[in-house]
Amino acid sequence: MRSIIVGTAGHIDHGKTALVKALTGIDADRLEEEKRRGITIDLGFAHMDLPAANGEVLRLGFVDVPGHERFVRNMLAGVGGIDLVLLVIAADESIKPQTREHFDILQLLGVQRGITVVTKSDAVDAETLDVVRLEVEEFLRGTFLESPKSPMIAVSSLTGAGLDDLKRALIAAAAEVQPRDSQALARLPIDRVFTMKGFGTVVTGTLIAGTIRREQELEVFPSARTVRVRGVQVHGQAADAATAGQRTALNLAGASTDDLARGMTLAPVATLAATRRVDVRLRLLASAPRPLKHRSRIHLHSNTMETVAEIGLHTSKQLPPGAAAFARLKLPEPALLLPGDRFIIRQFSPVVTIGGGVVLDSAPIPRHTGHG
Repeated sequence: MRSIIVGTAGHIDHGKTALVKALTGIDADRLEEEKRRGITIDLGFAHMDLPAANGEVLRLGFVDVPGHERFVRNMLAGVGGIDLVLLVIAADESIKPQTREHFDILQLLGVQRGITVVTKSDAVDAETLDVVRLEVEEFLRGTFLESPKSPMIAVSSLTGAGLDDLKRALIAAAAEVQPRDSQALARLPIDRVFTMKGFGTVVTGTLIAGTIRREQELEVFPSARTVRVRGVQVHGQAADAATAGQRTALNLAGASTDDLARGMTLAPVATLAATRRVDVRLRLLASAPRPLKHRSRIHLHSNTMETVAEIGLHTSKQLPPGAAAFARLKLPEPALLLPGDRFIIRQFSPVVTIGGGVVLDSAPIPRHTGHG
């Protein structure tokens, strides 16, 4: 069985959660407030199995993200571990502000594969649908979702139109996804923490590397607490082990829900080190409202972690919109960041996405110059 993580992205009320439910039969909105207000507030999860082209079973784990601008931080906690994305655009509204912001984030995170899904196709006539397709094609030109490299499929979650085409496209896209490394050091960024009656403390996340087994001891970063894995679940089913690329739930001994939180990471004991300084390559979006100044404070997001950081630009006093530079990020508290990790930066105030990049060195030599 091959496991692929599929993320949704797009503006509020464009039908992301309805699409996931139409595909999987699972309502990813789990909070009472979400059902009452009819909007997704936090991350939701669902899964389905499809037959792959080579006869094996393809298990798709869906991470459904909120589309409202106030919940972009929750969206960011979900898209770090995805293998491919469904960019959801409603036929009756076309491209909206969060379509743009979510798509900027996907590109900054280096997402390589995806499908554009035009939802609510039953709500417009054929002529309007054609116009929206043209607008979306123009918007995506020159990106990883450019047509015909990446398909655009019109669907209706209400009538079921287009869903079979979308499933076929998912199977084809999944075949091109590079498998994650199950032999690497395990890393599970935590996105949920809760207590389950009869079991105790449970954490969930997308296993981005390695393998985690029952009875294994793990270290919680950055707190350095040691926990033991009492039980493993993969996509809701008990398992002896979880491997990279799977939605994973762990029943832990040695920590209560007060000791754990979204943004922490589980990894093998005494193998990795948290850091308060990282050297990075950084790119500022062309749409950033102003240049980024040396020593600016920003909101930093990587995997499920969110913190405030100070940016030290290595060669200049400011970075103009659309430009890239090498920089050092200083964090107020230690965090687990490794070379190759992607991150997003958001302006300190007002909070909007302004750029992102990749970690180059997580143990840089201290600098003693004015730019340190």
